[in-house]
Amino acid sequence: MAGRGTRTVVIAGVPAGLLQDELLADILTIHFQMSRNNGGDVEQVTYPTRKTGVAYVTFEDAGVVERVLKKDQHLLQDKRLPRPFPLTVTRYCHDAFLWVTSTLNMAVFRDHLVLEDLVEEMKQQSPALSFGPLQRDGQIAVQGSFPALRVLRDFLLLKAKPLSEEDKRERKSHQRPRRKLQERRGAAEMRNSTRDEQREKRVLVLDTDIYHYMKSFYPKALQGNDVVISGVTDGDITTVCIESAGSKAGATQGLKAKKTIEDYSVELQKILWKERIWLKEPSRAGKQRHRQLCDRLKARYPTVLVIHYDTHLDVVGTSADVLGFTEEVKRHSR
Repeated sequence: MAGRGTRTVVIAGVPAGLLQDELLADILTIHFQMSRNNGGDVEQVTYPTRKTGVAYVTFEDAGVVERVLKKDQHLLQDKRLPRPFPLTVTRYCHDAFLWVTSTLNMAVFRDHLVLEDLVEEMKQQSPALSFGPLQRDGQIAVQGSFPALRVLRDFLLLKAKPLSEEDKRERKSHQRPRRKLQERRGAAEMRNSTRDEQREKRVLVLDTDIYHYMKSFYPKALQGNDVVISGVTDGDITTVCIESAGSKAGATQGLKAKKTIEDYSVELQKILWKERIWLKEPSRAGKQRHRQLCDRLKARYPTVLVIHYDTHLDVVGTSADVLGFTEEVKRHSR
């Protein structure tokens, strides 16, 4: 029989909280056994998981995975559900660990759009994402796979582009002639502006685990000729800034560095998986024992990245390596 990972798919969009977990698991089992859904015999449904609205479905035959993935749309329907719910189905090792929560500030659209209508449009545009309530200050929490969040980001950038152009026209029409500044202050500002003009910035948003994995195993991806690359981490998201000279050659190097990082990110999204191991002994001695154990296992799993936190460990790598590594840690921790 094929390995469990090759027989498993990740299901996002499960309507969490509407029914008891056992009932939802049964409904998922029925859905993925039906021939009209390209389904087959289901070995196990894992639900709930640590990711809200996500389930794992393992089939008895790996061939069913390919059939299920080919179906254009999966709608979860049952008389116990108030309406059909669209599901996103992906391979077990593809998007499973790329599940992040991001807080979006929608206040920038407030002067031009009705925020409630925009949020509804976002939900229709990205049915695989989970949206929290819209706050009074315009902030909203969004949870889902990192690729789905990137699609939403691109959608919002398209929405924002005509608004920024409109703001530029308004500022230009109201612009007043600048008064002459004092000579010393003017000279200082000229030096600063010249320095700014000589640098060009490009920004990328990466999943934090992918960023750490790149730093550990592909450091050259975050380096380049005549560019300065830095990262600022905010939870599950890391913003990467690429600074290059403002000349034509510098712009070329900046674009080259940006494309290199993007290419690595895309490839790593396809192969990486993450598991979280909660520490039974979050004391200093307990954490030290886990660190020593992980160091010993690194020789057998050289391409696994272990990120240590106060209460848990995050293990990142290929699905086979991560599953093997976590099983070893759990076995030695018993």
